[in-house]
Amino acid sequence: MTSIIPARTAPSRPRPLPRPTGSGSAARTVPAPLAPRARLLPSLAAVYRAQLSRARVARIPLLFVATFQSVGIMVLMRGVVDGGAEARAVVAGSSVLVVAFVALNLLAQYFGQLRAGGGLDHYATLPVPPAAVVLGAAAAYASFTVPGTVFTAITGSVLFQLPMTHLWVLVAVIPLSGAALAGLGAALGLLAPRQELATLLGQLGMSAALLLGVLPADRLPEPVGWARDLLPSTYGVEALARSFDASPDWGMIGFFLAICAVVGVLSLAVATWAYRRAAVR
Repeated sequence: MTSIIPARTAPSRPRPLPRPTGSGSAARTVPAPLAPRARLLPSLAAVYRAQLSRARVARIPLLFVATFQSVGIMVLMRGVVDGGAEARAVVAGSSVLVVAFVALNLLAQYFGQLRAGGGLDHYATLPVPPAAVVLGAAAAYASFTVPGTVFTAITGSVLFQLPMTHLWVLVAVIPLSGAALAGLGAALGLLAPRQELATLLGQLGMSAALLLGVLPADRLPEPVGWARDLLPSTYGVEALARSFDASPDWGMIGFFLAICAVVGVLSLAVATWAYRRAAVR
C-alpha cells in the first residue's frame, strides 16, 4: 500500500566551493575603488552657490547697514573736507569700507561661529578641497558688497563733486579688495580660540579699515601710517582714490591693484591653512 505522506529525504550536503587557483590558499579580497576627489573649480562653484543662497536673506539688512554707515561718514566728513585729495580719499575709503564690513567683519564672525558650533565637521566630511570651502565662502560674502560699494562711490562722487568717468575701476577694486579682506576675516575667525574673540577681531579689523582708510594719509602720524600700509584694503583705497583725478596715473593704479592682488592671494592661502588646522582638531 502506498503512503500519501511524502518521505522525508536527507538534506543535501552543500557542495564545497572551489579553491582559488594560485600560490595562496585563501582568496584575496580586492578593495573597491574610491570615488575620485572633487576638483577645485566645480567644488568652488557649489560652495559659492550654497553660501549665496543661504546668506541672501540674512545679509541684505547688514549690507544696508554697511552702506548707510559709509554714506553717513561721507556726510559727516563733508563738513570738514571741501575737495581735492582729501575728498578723493574720503570717498574711496568709505566705498571700500563697505567691503571691509561684510568681507572682513561678517566673515570672521561666520567662521568663528562655524568653528564653535562644530560646522567645520560637516565640511571636513565632504570630498572637496579646503581651498574650495574658503574661497567659496569668501566669494559669496564679497559678492554682497557690490551694490553697496557702487552706490557709496556714486553718492560720494555727487556729494564731493568728483568725476565719475573712471568709476569702472571698481570692477577690479571690489574683487581684489574683497579677496584680501575676506581672506583676513576667514583667518581671524578660524584662528580665534573662541567665538567671542573672533567677533572682537572682526570688529577691530573693520574699525582699522574705517580709521586708516577713510582719513587722508597725510593727516595721519607716521607710526599710524605704517599700520595703514599693513592693512590689505589700503591699496584698493589708493587705486580708487587716484581714479578720481582728471588725468589718472594708470601706472600707479595698476601698481596698487597688483599689490592688492598679491595680498589677496597671501591672505586666502593663510585662511586655507587655518581651515585645515581647525578642521583636524
